[in-house]
Amino acid sequence: MPQHSHAPTRICPDCSGHATAHIATGVRLRDGSRATIPVTCPTCHGAGTVARPLALVAKAV
Repeated sequence: MPQHSHAPTRICPDCSGHATAHIATGVRLRDGSRATIPVTCPTCHGAGTVARPLALVAKAV
């Protein structure tokens, strides 16, 4: 049975595919957990992948 080969993903060069990070603010909530702020990558806008032309330009630099 042949295996399907998928096109290689174009991972964002700025965030390495980890498009969203949660930054702790240092404030504790009433239940003891920490308050966090989600921050998305400005290059891929939280997708983790980029268009092919942008990926090729990033590798050349």
